[in-house]
Amino acid sequence: MLWSAGVLTWDGRWVMRERKRGDGPDAAILVARTRGHTPMAADQAPRSARWRRHLLMLTAFWSRRPTPWLVRRVFPVLATAGLIVVAMVSSTWLGPHLAGKSAWALPRDLWGTLVAADRLLHLDLGGLYTRPTQLVTFPGAAVILVPVVAVADAAGLSLQLPGPQYAYPSVWLLAGPYEIAISAVVLFAADAIACRLGVTWPKRALLAAASATALWSVAARWGHPEDAVAVGLFLYAILALADSHTSRAAWLTGAAVAIQPLVLLALPIALAVIEPRRWAGFLARAAAPGVVVLGAAAAANWKATYAAVTSQPNSPIVNHPTVWTGLAPHLSDGSVVSGPARALAILAACGCALAAGRRWRAVRQAGEWNPQALEEVLWWTAVALAVRSVFEPVMVAYYLWPTLAVALIAASRSWSRLAATSIATAVLTFASQAPWQGLLNWWAPMMAGLVLTLFLARVPLRRKAAGSSQA
Repeated sequence: MLWSAGVLTWDGRWVMRERKRGDGPDAAILVARTRGHTPMAADQAPRSARWRRHLLMLTAFWSRRPTPWLVRRVFPVLATAGLIVVAMVSSTWLGPHLAGKSAWALPRDLWGTLVAADRLLHLDLGGLYTRPTQLVTFPGAAVILVPVVAVADAAGLSLQLPGPQYAYPSVWLLAGPYEIAISAVVLFAADAIACRLGVTWPKRALLAAASATALWSVAARWGHPEDAVAVGLFLYAILALADSHTSRAAWLTGAAVAIQPLVLLALPIALAVIEPRRWAGFLARAAAPGVVVLGAAAAANWKATYAAVTSQPNSPIVNHPTVWTGLAPHLSDGSVVSGPARALAILAACGCALAAGRRWRAVRQAGEWNPQALEEVLWWTAVALAVRSVFEPVMVAYYLWPTLAVALIAASRSWSRLAATSIATAVLTFASQAPWQGLLNWWAPMMAGLVLTLFLARVPLRRKAAGSSQA
């Protein structure tokens, strides 16, 4: 007897399943056929003949039409909606209530970037890096906020910095959901990569929930959507490389760098999986967006642009000092110059690419990557992004987030790795919000947590490899 049914898998596509019954040890063989993907085994089938007929009819109907985008990306959509609700409720009601304050608990860092976006909207390029913007990244961080600033400007909403005299800024009701929504690009990138890895729906659901929990720190708590958008675009660049779309990957990388150059730490990893003869074209495309936006700002106000981008000051009094704080140059106001240390971190990331790149010669020649190769590239990307936290002279809690976000994706194929990494990520996300400033009670535990998270995202694969080699 032969029957077929359908299940949703492989990025929302319908999979045709067949069971063939016969005699002997090969009875009840279960076979799966997919359209456009590698065949995979189905796990079970309905026993009732009636259900078989119904499923066959549904399969025949749905297989003729493409799966809607909303169905394919249902988990990041739900995670984004949940994060917006949590962020708005916690900032306007729950957070102030628990803290015993009446003013809203808002991400104050966001306001400076909103002011920069407002100046960009009015073509005041010379004011991008002057007070009160406090912008130290590339101008793309302001570009992504121009739409919401344009709407706020049309509605007459003030961008005044929140304070005792302005405790309930109405622009937050507009800017809050917007900045979280654009930050969620990283959730959709993670889900797209999970589909490429063949991750099942339950694991994708856990991945979306864990990723949204970590995203709360950088987007809702601290108000830095540029970090999330840049990492999300770079993840899409990795996905493009996995499908042999090098030009698309270069432009996506360039857009990410123009928004937040922290992704330069992972650029050596991307170059390691590209054939050397294509490096020049890749780097030219990746550099173009950043050169355009930064060049325009520098032409309008060279002194302010150069000072902000190269020094990138941070306060060890307000934030968390590290073992490198005493070695970094200090400014007259007590701030520490972070630019040189971040250049050193890029060199260390190049070392990571050299250490891992020897294994990827076969990947460069094979065209499209297999899931194991993609997973390994993601893990090394997380390691490269973690280098920033290791060498940073002054740390802020959300600096940990890029490593956590990518490590979760690298762990998504295994239940044990994904569950353990999700727990470690959640603990590290909330523990890092503690105001402690000592090396032993904040920086050292956070670094240990990063190492543990990377270990949990990787270690079962090593065990499996060890077991196979012993066999």
